[in-house]
Amino acid sequence: MLAAGYAPGRVARVDVVWIAFVQHYDLMAQATDGRGSDYRRHLRNSYHHGDLPNALADAATEMARAGGPDAIVLRAAARAAGVSAAAAYRHFADHDELLQVVRQRALDALAAAMQQSLDSGAKLDDPALESVRRLRAIGQAYLRFALTDPGLFRTAFCRPDKPVPDAAEQMAKHGPYALLSGVLDELVAHGVLDPARRPGAEIPAWSAVHGLATLLTDGPLALLSPEDRAAAIERNADFLLNGIRG
Repeated sequence: MLAAGYAPGRVARVDVVWIAFVQHYDLMAQATDGRGSDYRRHLRNSYHHGDLPNALADAATEMARAGGPDAIVLRAAARAAGVSAAAAYRHFADHDELLQVVRQRALDALAAAMQQSLDSGAKLDDPALESVRRLRAIGQAYLRFALTDPGLFRTAFCRPDKPVPDAAEQMAKHGPYALLSGVLDELVAHGVLDPARRPGAEIPAWSAVHGLATLLTDGPLALLSPEDRAAAIERNADFLLNGIRG
């Protein structure tokens, strides 16, 4: 997954990363979307229409958006939905069950952003160049999601309290992993990626972009200026693409 759209020639500025590492970024502030009382009324209306599980999940999703997975509290979600904690526990046995629903929502939102990037943009006539463009597009969407919605991004990849059944199988079939896998297959089909190097290529490709996203949201790279952040993203993209081409 690669990102594009950043000015080449600014790569040298990424040297300021070493200065940024001396200081540690605490937490990127993420404002809530300000839905306020209207949104709480929406949650209560969902409950009165017999849709309490979704009302609770909606409330918990807003908590995650504002503060990440640690902000999700089942009792607080019940209050936001206008019901008792006892009513909430009839639908979610514990915090982890609610967290898993929100986690899946966050993963779905990330995958939707990546899919939208594949469905948009000017297509290139050359199939090989087009497959590279699509790889860059999903990487750009991945990083954009992490930077603009860090609470949901953290929630999407939080560690569950309990094992998730068939997690590996589901990951391979749906979501970001599956989208990346499809684009890597396109790179092989159009001669960009050697078929012998295709097995397991999702892991290094995903790791490179996810690692950068984490450094930019919760790590010292969050201290970079927008200009230097763009240069760092571009350099990461170039290194990854060079590795894919061999």
